[in-house]
Amino acid sequence: MQLNGSEIIIECLKEQGVDTVFGYPGGTILNVYDELYKHSDEIKHILTSHEQGAAHAADGYARATGRVGVCMATSGPGATNLVTGIATAYMDSVPLVAITANVAVPLLGKDSFQEIDIAGITMPITKYSFIVKNIEELASTIRRAFQIAQTGRPGPVLVDVTKDVTAAVTEYEKQEIMPVSRSTDKIKEEDIDAALALICSAKKPMVFVGGGTVISGASEELKQFVDLLDAPVTDSLMGKGAFDGEDGRYVGMLGMHGTKAANYSVTECDLLVTVGARFSDRVTGNAKKFAYNAKIVQFDVDAAEINKNIKVNASVIGDVKEILTRVNAKLAQQDHAEWVKKVQALAADKPLTYHKDVLTGPFVMEKLYEITKGDAIISTEVGQHQMWAAQFYKYRKPRTLITSGGLGTMGYGLGASLGAKTAVPEKTVVNIAGDGCLRMNMNELATAVRYHIPVIEIVMNNSVLGMVRQWQTLFYGKRYSNTILNDGVDFVKLAQAMGAEAFRVTKCEEVEEVLKKAIALNKPVLIDCVIGSDDKVFPMVPPGAAIEDAFSEEDMK
Repeated sequence: MQLNGSEIIIECLKEQGVDTVFGYPGGTILNVYDELYKHSDEIKHILTSHEQGAAHAADGYARATGRVGVCMATSGPGATNLVTGIATAYMDSVPLVAITANVAVPLLGKDSFQEIDIAGITMPITKYSFIVKNIEELASTIRRAFQIAQTGRPGPVLVDVTKDVTAAVTEYEKQEIMPVSRSTDKIKEEDIDAALALICSAKKPMVFVGGGTVISGASEELKQFVDLLDAPVTDSLMGKGAFDGEDGRYVGMLGMHGTKAANYSVTECDLLVTVGARFSDRVTGNAKKFAYNAKIVQFDVDAAEINKNIKVNASVIGDVKEILTRVNAKLAQQDHAEWVKKVQALAADKPLTYHKDVLTGPFVMEKLYEITKGDAIISTEVGQHQMWAAQFYKYRKPRTLITSGGLGTMGYGLGASLGAKTAVPEKTVVNIAGDGCLRMNMNELATAVRYHIPVIEIVMNNSVLGMVRQWQTLFYGKRYSNTILNDGVDFVKLAQAMGAEAFRVTKCEEVEEVLKKAIALNKPVLIDCVIGSDDKVFPMVPPGAAIEDAFSEEDMK
């Protein structure tokens, strides 16, 4: 049948099973938005307050479901406002398709109004960037974009379509989209056997779990592997929920703000089995001193991650779920009871601690976990509150922590929470923010109210840029250069002005009642938690130090 470019875009989205698009209209993309209007009963469009919010919402939708998130924007500033969200998705391997429009082909390269080479701009932060100048190529390009976004290591893809292509007409034929298959072509039996040889000879093994385990949906296979190996488990920020945070073998997060038990055990172990993790600098600390007593086995879908940051002794390249399935089939039951007991004793001796006589971020997170029974989706901004959310809320299932790990994007969480709640409406969704982060994206509260998306925004309000101030206190002689935010902004009134419910808590005994009330209201709510300006995240690994050099507040004394 004969369709114009805008109709083809919508039909291709329907082919892919897209039910929600986040975006913001403008001149060059008007044809597409006109077609969206006609299909509003099939594809829901959520108008965010800013294009960056649309990108983060599509990202949150994707992380909560594993499906491709979709965002749209017009040319020029509309497209460039997506860039931070696209980069955030790229760093954390999130499947996302961003559709932008550009000026008509005859106007390209002439500095036309709102013309920008968005495909060129995003090339380093996407798996692929397309610009479609020919109507005949439009449908195949969109289909290819979705395939690329989901294949192998997921990531964002940009499709820029010129305005004249959105109006041009060509023949369109619907296609049945086949599911994307898992990456297994590079899994070699000899690699599995080499890994198993190291695994079976280990006396003190540790399992390190990363975000790739979440992405591949390998939680059950991971649990079986851990049981067979009989080893303690640690994870990265992105790996949370892949392994049950309440399991007796779990000893907490690894790295800069990981637990002492995790950091010490990885340093002492003789084998580190790394499952879907890329050895970020925030995990390894001083790379030359990382796990120096251990041989390292790495399972990862991306060959580029092998020996990139840390040299390994064996590796298997492919989808983690498939790798673990094959390894489990060959792995005999191991017995490391004494080692596991030693690590568990270390975890009991070196627990995470905080001051319990005043209101703190850790107290709020523990109370939130208690009330939700861990059955919530937690999104976060970036900073101290993010680390408290990672340390003190226990993640028992995958896709329940949605946070910017690789890029560390302040302003990410509220938009992401809208995407997550839209995707999984039956779940309680809570965004954990700092007051500095809230200032970057508070406009999306208006989006939540407009579309009746009942997210809960918890603000750890310490009137400073907390994590930066922590560094200034510890390493910069308490020179607080441009990190003090004590300017009298009332977040409760701001939230109420945007139509949300809002509460302020200043004492520990107020938290439970307010949290229960916020959940029961089933509408957008902001909770302003007033905490100390000098509260810190501990443990902490100093810059340039080994992870075993993690120190706590007690160590400072």
